[in-house]
Amino acid sequence: MKPQIAIITGNTLEAIGLESIVRKMMPKADVLLLSSFSALDQSVGFFHFFISSETLLSHAQFFLQRKQQTIVLMHGEETLPLQGFRTFNVRQPEDVLLRNILQMAQAGHQHRPQPVLEAQGEMPRISPLTPRETEVLRLVVSGLLNKEIADRLGVSLTTVISHRKNLTAKLGFRSVSALTIYAVTHGIAAVEEI
Repeated sequence: MKPQIAIITGNTLEAIGLESIVRKMMPKADVLLLSSFSALDQSVGFFHFFISSETLLSHAQFFLQRKQQTIVLMHGEETLPLQGFRTFNVRQPEDVLLRNILQMAQAGHQHRPQPVLEAQGEMPRISPLTPRETEVLRLVVSGLLNKEIADRLGVSLTTVISHRKNLTAKLGFRSVSALTIYAVTHGIAAVEEI
């Protein structure tokens, strides 16, 4: 059974952006976008809830019983007394946002249960990348430019470009943020390295 993740917020753009990140991290999970709590099917056993602070305040009784599964979406410097709840500031630059969500995922799923592994598409764990492509990927997500990677590996710029082209073709995405999610969730790079 695939894990189900509910994103409950009235902000459609915020929900779509978060959905995109979650789907990259867990491509086989079911992600439901809900504009209100009333649309939530409470009989479904959700793996996680990403909710607005307004949703938490309006339906505190429901979420108090699900603190470990609930992540409250914050907007900048909001200060709510949310003892026991994990929070996530959605008003951050993309690289900081990505790093924070990856750190949260790593901390919360260090001993990942079977549904998490399956949703992340990690069964079986065989890399489609060559060792050199893996090394180039690790250097790309650490923030190095193609020329810097070439210098570090002692190869030509053309070779690095060729490796990047091959690894993006194999993985199916080109953006550095998508490559970063892949690298961290597959153990190629640590969150601290990005």
